[in-house]
Amino acid sequence: MRVAVLNGPNLNLLGKREPSVYGRETLADIERRLRSLAETFGVTLTFSQHNGEGELIEAIHALRGCCDGALLNAGAYTHSSLAIRDALVGVEVPFVEVHLTNIFSREPERRHSMLAPAALGVVCGFGADSYELALRGLVARVVPRG
Repeated sequence: MRVAVLNGPNLNLLGKREPSVYGRETLADIERRLRSLAETFGVTLTFSQHNGEGELIEAIHALRGCCDGALLNAGAYTHSSLAIRDALVGVEVPFVEVHLTNIFSREPERRHSMLAPAALGVVCGFGADSYELALRGLVARVVPRG
């Protein structure tokens, strides 16, 4: 099974940006943890991080035909981007929306997800563990393409 892990704006600053909110683990730390878990499932992971909305959309377009599923932390684009949702629906790759924080307990503008209606599920509020929980859920729900 092939899974893409896509990260949006400012996630390259994890561990430095507001550690009291987002934790001290870096994106590289999360990637190491996910690779270890993926091995137990026989899953191959690819990782990317994009600060620009267009760059993230291009990465989503590239998923068509090459991945069985995706984990996506679109950062602030979660709350505003119809274009990202449309790209996800268009490529027909099942995905799990991931957030480090519980977006539903934060500021009002962060409590709505444009992506959730198209997602298999949403995992939020468990810090870096959110990624591992999302991978477990995705693997349990998705049958790899032949």
